[in-house]
Amino acid sequence: MARRGDQLREHILWTAKEVFLELGFERASMDVVAARAATSKRSLYAHFESKEKLFLAVIELVRGLFLRRLRMPGDYPGPPAEALVMFCGRYLETLLYESSIQMIRLSVAETTRFPAGAAQYFDVIFIEAHTRLSAYLKTMFGLSAALSEEMAQKLLGQILHPRLARALFGLDPLAKTFDRESPSPDFDLRQIREAVADVMRALERHSPTGASGVAARPLAHSGRKAR
Repeated sequence: MARRGDQLREHILWTAKEVFLELGFERASMDVVAARAATSKRSLYAHFESKEKLFLAVIELVRGLFLRRLRMPGDYPGPPAEALVMFCGRYLETLLYESSIQMIRLSVAETTRFPAGAAQYFDVIFIEAHTRLSAYLKTMFGLSAALSEEMAQKLLGQILHPRLARALFGLDPLAKTFDRESPSPDFDLRQIREAVADVMRALERHSPTGASGVAARPLAHSGRKAR
């Protein structure tokens, strides 16, 4: 049965995403998207009136995917320290996925043409992650807004450097497979565990609750092999 309505629109978006990542915005065309989506140009333009509108819709698609995969720190099991490790691990794992790195590169390349789209994508992969992490630290450890934001920034800075930059510049191999539902048991969490332990020690000094009993315990591995 031929796709129609919302089903066809979603299929076009997924197809267009692959086309843009493969060819870039300039070389991609509505003809190519229509052909790969196995639909007519008339149907394509009925859903997206221009290549520019289609590109911005792809950014919206990717933004939603990223947030659904990331989830909230409190959604991860275990004590707060382990939840932080798993949230940050999932965040970095999602960023280092080949498709994510390609999308970041594409968004940066098209910043002049689509400044609002670039800003939206930056917001979801950096600002939103910081906001979720900061809110969790504030709630769990009774921190002030300013201190929770500072600790979130400290933690994110430690986990992103240098792995994200190395991936963006092609110095490290990119992950070609990705579990869309849960963190991979094989993802290397050592750097993240060290960063979280560092933040937990800082919370011992700053938190009104002293992060009592949390920072003092070794970080649980939740049945995962030591990495």
